[in-house]
Amino acid sequence: MSGPLVPDDDLYARLEVAVDASPEAIELAWRALLKQHHPDVAGDGTDALDRAKRINVAHDWLSDPALRARYDADHFGPQGTSAGGARRPGYRPRVSRTPWARQPGSRATAPQGRRSTRPDLVRGTPAERLARFLARVERLTPDELDRLSAAEPPPIAFLATVRRFLPAEARRAYLDAEAELVRRVPPERWTEVGLREGLLGVAAELVLAPFLDDLLAEPFRGRARERMFRAWDASLDQPRYGPNGDEVVALRDRAAGLTRPELAALLRASQGIAGDDRPWPETLDRDEDEALRISALLAARDVAAAVPEHGLAPMVATRARRLAARTGHVTALRHAFPPAIYAALAAPWAAATGGGAGDGGASPTGPDVRRAR
Repeated sequence: MSGPLVPDDDLYARLEVAVDASPEAIELAWRALLKQHHPDVAGDGTDALDRAKRINVAHDWLSDPALRARYDADHFGPQGTSAGGARRPGYRPRVSRTPWARQPGSRATAPQGRRSTRPDLVRGTPAERLARFLARVERLTPDELDRLSAAEPPPIAFLATVRRFLPAEARRAYLDAEAELVRRVPPERWTEVGLREGLLGVAAELVLAPFLDDLLAEPFRGRARERMFRAWDASLDQPRYGPNGDEVVALRDRAAGLTRPELAALLRASQGIAGDDRPWPETLDRDEDEALRISALLAARDVAAAVPEHGLAPMVATRARRLAARTGHVTALRHAFPPAIYAALAAPWAAATGGGAGDGGASPTGPDVRRAR
């Protein structure tokens, strides 16, 4: 076999990180451990030299994508799975860039006047930034709380690594910020993992910036910052259902009024369609368009919840709700589908209700999209 021999021991344990650690977590752990165990700090003894060498070897393997893949294949199997079947998730920085971009073949328009909240969190002293953040948390609307709950939070493994290596003073500052968040968020909502970790990610970026700046060079630092802010940016000052909110509301209201014959027609028209099918426009990147992913998720959930049971058998009711959720998802992304594809996706709903998805049951007029208000 060409190349260096794969180490036999646990490189993740050497760096004290989880097996799903992001590149940023690996970089941070490596630098933090070297600060503790470098011979210049720990002394020139054999143990210190050996420990520093092992830390560097672990970093060399896990920071190189090709070497890490080779190591994982050797230790977890060809598909990156352990003997128990648990797959080591991959990591890609995911940043919402242009969630309202007009897509070819659609008639969507971008909402005007949306102001990013990011400037409020990057200007001024650390104390001023944290105060503005906590004040904004107190003003979170129910829709913003729901969006935060549905957002993808910062990698938990990265936040765990950050906490693991915090010096005492930074740890106290972070715990104080966490306590302030607990005071400002309704207790029943703080238990929601996405919401809680999303807010803690912003708090970590604001409070621990000097620590992160010291241990992470670019591009790791910039990617970590984007991931800390990602859920916040995708959730605040956004319509609940994105740019097609009017259509989703009309669909949700129409779903609440479905009759048993209409539900039966929806089931017939949807034969062969998987209930968990969630089509995604080819012109969008599911990994990057986080704001739209959240909008589609909430639309699917709310439309499904509106479907009446009408005394249906549990399996039938579940199938009907899943199909309604699919229609809500498609409607939230309506602007990004070419008209013909959107019409085909909405066809089962139109056949059952006598109208297109989101038009309240009126005669279909094509997938024109109004500007979200």
